[in-house]
Amino acid sequence: MPRIERMTEKSPPQPLWRRVMWLVLIWGGSVLALFVVASLFRLLMTAAGMRSH
Repeated sequence: MPRIERMTEKSPPQPLWRRVMWLVLIWGGSVLALFVVASLFRLLMTAAGMRSH
């Protein structure tokens, strides 16, 4: 049975553009999710008869 050794060496950091792209994707996804939830609340409130004017 082969012995599995732990990896002690860290992999080199990813390039800056790749890290920034992940940040932008996560931020954009969270903004989109917030928009969807807010739209759903607005739709439910309008259906319940609540209006802004």
